[in-house]
Amino acid sequence: MIRFGLLLIASLFVFPTAILAESLVYEGEAGVGKGKHIVFLAGDHEYRSEEALPALARILAKRHGFKCTVLFSVDPKTGDILPGSSYMPGTEALETADLMVIFLRFQNFPEEQMQPIVDYLERGGPVIGMRTATHAFKIPGDAKFARFDTNFKGKEYEKGFGRQVLGETWAGHYGTNHKMSTRLDIIPEQKDHPILRGVEKPWVQSGGYWADPMPDSVVLANAQPLSAMTPDAAPAEGKMPCPGVWVRTYEGKDGAVGRVFTTTNGASEDLLDDDFRRMLINATYWSLGLEEKITPELAIDFVGPYQPVTFSFGGHRKGVQPLELKGWDSPILPDHSQEKK
Repeated sequence: MIRFGLLLIASLFVFPTAILAESLVYEGEAGVGKGKHIVFLAGDHEYRSEEALPALARILAKRHGFKCTVLFSVDPKTGDILPGSSYMPGTEALETADLMVIFLRFQNFPEEQMQPIVDYLERGGPVIGMRTATHAFKIPGDAKFARFDTNFKGKEYEKGFGRQVLGETWAGHYGTNHKMSTRLDIIPEQKDHPILRGVEKPWVQSGGYWADPMPDSVVLANAQPLSAMTPDAAPAEGKMPCPGVWVRTYEGKDGAVGRVFTTTNGASEDLLDDDFRRMLINATYWSLGLEEKITPELAIDFVGPYQPVTFSFGGHRKGVQPLELKGWDSPILPDHSQEKK
């Protein structure tokens, strides 16, 4: 209670009318994941992480038995989901996490919300990074956690969280969104990697990012920008493939080592592709050291209605509270626009 009170006081100091939103938790009942806790951080501005991550969490909880806590960046005054708001109550859930799935963009959280993320990384917990997670943090140089900034210059943690943990920072777009989709071509030498079991021809609707991951990374698939929004479109003119999916390990404090899976795609519409979604489920197992349990038949079906919007800045569904997504049958995300009309 004392700790909760201190967190509340700190939150109110930063945001005078701040609220502490209750976390969204999906509790698996049976399966390989029983006893394992995954925490999802949804807080990008454009690619609808607030849709993709709860959808993924539901599958992993209902069909595989994991406990899944989903945290959102929210409006500190209303508690509504607000993409990229730099205010995310509940990060203390990472204290008991076995895996962190991160889909943030240019965040500068209050210190009390950032500290559990830092603590998790220092203990070397496994990490899955999606899309904008390569540039998850934008933190001023004089701040306590400046080293996590995507452009951090210090040699001890050069280019911040993205480069040092995920293997790459923000390096620029490589394919025009909504005009060029992306084919993920599996590296032949990696076709037997556990993460690729049952994965054949992943294709995603989001455009590519350029990436040149750390030398210790193992690239599983190259991203090939396509000339149109269909899987069979020709490669985009002048666009050679570049790494789009890779794995590596990172070192936390005192030599602790964690597994990492990174994909430069992951928009909410990308999850509609069965092969891409399967790769994410497999990556969860692998990150947790459960690769022996991965089979080509692992369940990947959505749980409840999944109705992603076309991703764009400011294009999120408005007025949605995190707990409106509780249970297995609530829509991800509910559309309140017609109700207001």
